[in-house]
Amino acid sequence: MTLMGAAALLILILTYAGVAVGRFPGLRLDRAGIALLGGAAMIAIGALSLEDAYRAINFDTITLLLGMMIVVAHLKVSGAFRALGAVAIEHAHAPFMLLVMVTLLTGVLSAFLVNDAICLVMAPIVVHVTRVINRNPVPYLIATATASNCGSVATITGNPQNMVIGALSGISYPAFSAALAPVALFGLVAVVVIVRIVYRAEFARKAELSPEVYRGRMLPGQVLKAVAVCIGLAIAFFAGVAVAKAALIGGAILLVTRAIKPARIYREIDGPLLFMFAGLFIVVAGAEKTLLTPDIIASAKSLGLGDVWRLSGFTAVLSNIMSNVPAVLALRPFIPGLERAWLVVAMSSTLAGNFTLLGSVANLIVAEYARVSGRPLSFAAFFKVGLPLTLVTLLAGTAWLALGF
Repeated sequence: MTLMGAAALLILILTYAGVAVGRFPGLRLDRAGIALLGGAAMIAIGALSLEDAYRAINFDTITLLLGMMIVVAHLKVSGAFRALGAVAIEHAHAPFMLLVMVTLLTGVLSAFLVNDAICLVMAPIVVHVTRVINRNPVPYLIATATASNCGSVATITGNPQNMVIGALSGISYPAFSAALAPVALFGLVAVVVIVRIVYRAEFARKAELSPEVYRGRMLPGQVLKAVAVCIGLAIAFFAGVAVAKAALIGGAILLVTRAIKPARIYREIDGPLLFMFAGLFIVVAGAEKTLLTPDIIASAKSLGLGDVWRLSGFTAVLSNIMSNVPAVLALRPFIPGLERAWLVVAMSSTLAGNFTLLGSVANLIVAEYARVSGRPLSFAAFFKVGLPLTLVTLLAGTAWLALGF
């Protein structure tokens, strides 16, 4: 290995370790800063020129993420999410029906909008409702987190790793959804069944509920506008319009308003996530250019990642070690150029997020709201649901894709 290759390998390892842990000891760097530092280091050692680094960043992914963040921000600020949550949850008059409503609402919204953002909206609603009706919030919060992961499997716009896969693979939005929507639906059913079994004492305690959701201030005109744009986006996605193009145009349209200050929308945009993506794209490109020798590629092929079951298991393990987006980018050079292989990675990297409380950002968002509410969501409580749910959904999803559906 050359000196540059050794340096690139060290940068890759340190970057991925830092992103996995979330920080470097003694420093205030977060995941975004670590990824950007890694990308800059690849340029500094000459693994990539600045021009190569620009080309390494997949701007389709960045643009899609930005556009969807604006759409979700507008839905949140206008009060659309609170109104929808109120309508759905206020019709749940028994504990089990509340579980079903929370799971379906979270899962369906996560299928079309970024799942992390849906958890930011749903977690406080669930905390508020369970406090008002004097119920244990934990099973409903676990359902929120796991349903957001399961539901997001269904589409390219469901979560960040699916967006990366959509951009890298070229799989169309309709083809992606046709293959993975059944897996997402199965996952939502599994969430309801497993939470009901694990927390049977909560649902055995019969009660007539009258949940009320704080709706806050709603801007009806802006809600209608946001809903119209979302419908237009769904039509455009399934009609074959480039998803990044459609999302950017939809987001830009929503910025044209007299009722909402742009600064309120900008505050909802996760800029650090965009920076992390840019940095990771550069780090992975630098590692590919300097480290992917014919021998290493041949060794990777010996892992048998062309097999659906092996690829699914490997992706799930890797996603729990280093998080799902970095795992997808790390696997990119070794994934066979087949649509089914990319679908397996999308399915497995997402469902693996339900394994532990640390498995996905969505889980951590829900856990933080549980802590603030005074009813902390423990690692063990989540794992009682996460372990069987992950095993069942991964087995079902892998079998579905292995059969060629």
